[in-house]
Amino acid sequence: MNEDRAKGKAKDAIGSAKEMVGKATGDKETERSGKADQVDGKVQNGAGKAKDAFHGDK
Repeated sequence: MNEDRAKGKAKDAIGSAKEMVGKATGDKETERSGKADQVDGKVQNGAGKAKDAFHGDK
């Protein structure tokens, strides 16, 4: 697993937590920010998977 995949998974997890906090507190901005972080994390993780596939890693 390369660095992009690890960072992407971390962003996704942090985004999920931010979204839950935003929902719990009624803070729509935090909720939206969390959703955006999740998308960024998924994209970064996908880029890392592509790099791994190109280099023959799993």
